[in-house]
Amino acid sequence: MKWIDVHVHVGRLWDAYPPMTVDIMLRWMDANEIEAAVPLPLESPESSSYYILTRDMLALCKQHPDRFIPFCVVDPRVAVSDGKRSVRNIVKQYAEEGAKGFGELKAGLPFNDPKMQALYAACDEFRLPLLFHCDHIRCTDDPQLTGLEAMLAAYPNVQFIGHAQGFWAAVSGDARQEEMSGYPKRPVAPGGAVDRLMDAYGNLYADLSAGSGHNAITRDWAFGEAFLERRHTRLLFGTDFLRPNQPIPQFEMFAKANLSEKARRAIAYENASRLFGQT
Repeated sequence: MKWIDVHVHVGRLWDAYPPMTVDIMLRWMDANEIEAAVPLPLESPESSSYYILTRDMLALCKQHPDRFIPFCVVDPRVAVSDGKRSVRNIVKQYAEEGAKGFGELKAGLPFNDPKMQALYAACDEFRLPLLFHCDHIRCTDDPQLTGLEAMLAAYPNVQFIGHAQGFWAAVSGDARQEEMSGYPKRPVAPGGAVDRLMDAYGNLYADLSAGSGHNAITRDWAFGEAFLERRHTRLLFGTDFLRPNQPIPQFEMFAKANLSEKARRAIAYENASRLFGQT
């Protein structure tokens, strides 16, 4: 099975871990049949210990155009000379330089904050899918994902891609606010916001990477396996591979899942290929 990984990081993120080099990433991709990956930049102080700059990731993707898919990111609180127009122009410049998406958006603001909406408006105009990290600090929301819902309605041309603890806690109908930073282990209750919003809005996707994505599927295997099949047109394979020798549970999860071949291909690479123009 080939894969497109929508969530990796190249560079140094955290002070406790060594950096992820390009050579290590490419060897790991080859070993795991990952055809292409998205090396996400991080430019907000809440993101990580170190910044990973858009310009560096765009340059990396130009060096390896057959392996890496370019994304851009902007901190919505960045100093600009002309407000929303400046934010738009920055995103426009990145799109003209080849960016196929926006993210990882990991800013310490409410999801529907006006400053965040300047980014959404730019992504809406330039048709950039947007990958966001939602938890108790970054892109914050409530367990019903009220803020996300408002943005899905307001910016229909943005394919919002949900990631992290807060987003995935909301897969369960009984999600609590304190779980927006955790990994709930009890069975999934019906009526979760993720399913509800996927029913109501065609522009919501989900990134299965990291402990959060893995936990959402495996905490209640009967639910998770059915969810993978039922929502296969909206799910994207990802790992959040960011440090050497990092365990990646997603491969085992997919090997275990009893999925149709159609669903498996869609999640593994077809959805990402369609969203990011990888034909």
